[in-house]
Amino acid sequence: MAIIDIHGVPAGSMLGMRKSLRDNMTIEVAKKQLMRRAWTDAGGELEQLEELFTGAVQPALVQSSSLSSFEMYSELKKTEAGRAAKPGDIAPYDIVVEKQDTGMAPGPIVGELNSVDIPAKIMKGSVHIAKTTTVLKEGEVFEGDLGMLLAKVGVEPIVTGLRLCGTLEDGVVFSPTALDIDLEAFENSLISAMAGTFNLACHISWFTKETMPTLLGKASSEALAVAFEAGIANSKTLPTMIARAQASALGVAGGLDDSALDDELRNQLGAAATVAASVVVETEEAPAEAAEEEEEEEEEAGFGGLGDLFG
Repeated sequence: MAIIDIHGVPAGSMLGMRKSLRDNMTIEVAKKQLMRRAWTDAGGELEQLEELFTGAVQPALVQSSSLSSFEMYSELKKTEAGRAAKPGDIAPYDIVVEKQDTGMAPGPIVGELNSVDIPAKIMKGSVHIAKTTTVLKEGEVFEGDLGMLLAKVGVEPIVTGLRLCGTLEDGVVFSPTALDIDLEAFENSLISAMAGTFNLACHISWFTKETMPTLLGKASSEALAVAFEAGIANSKTLPTMIARAQASALGVAGGLDDSALDDELRNQLGAAATVAASVVVETEEAPAEAAEEEEEEEEEAGFGGLGDLFG
């Protein structure tokens, strides 16, 4: 369950938000005192409820059997949208107007902006904010037409929506700040941590069901390397050792006089030379064929040109 603050949400918007959330959660609006009495009668700890009420001007109760606290926060966050500040609204943070070209045509807006200490002037046919200015500090109150003028330059600081004040899940109270996480960055951090842990476990030969396949594969390849260097003959090493010996023997035979070779060695050296020659020929023929194709294309193009010339 959770407590949300619906203060400042227009009735029409509230109906649309409730409809969009109805599949996953229910929203009940009641007075704080009535909620306290119901909570106490149900055997709940009043301290937990008071903690959930923190920051709620007009609280409402939200319940869900399918969403976790993090998922509920994410769904409620989607209902938030900025609006222009009205007289009496409190600045939720320092209101800063950046130096910019507003794109507005020259007119009375220049004087109106300067009247609220936003330095404006006309440059190249449009209204420019001359320098970055802090209009209000966090906690200060909007007065007069300030909110409307800020909206004209794209500043809408008042967030309306179903603002989450806190959730209670399995006896644990979660604040909005604890629930406001970047899920993609969190997932990437977990993947990175798992990869680092796996590498460390393999490096120190920590035997688990996850590391054993990698450790066995590494041990097998290292054992084969040692066996090859030590000349240990077995069913695993013999095929490779024989192939290496065969290659070395052919290399030595290739440097001997032909009279020192028997027929078998001559045939083997001849087969090896034939294979090498065919590879060279194929490599040389490919560019030649490409050049011939280019010449044929040029001839065809030239013939077409003469035909065009003589009609």
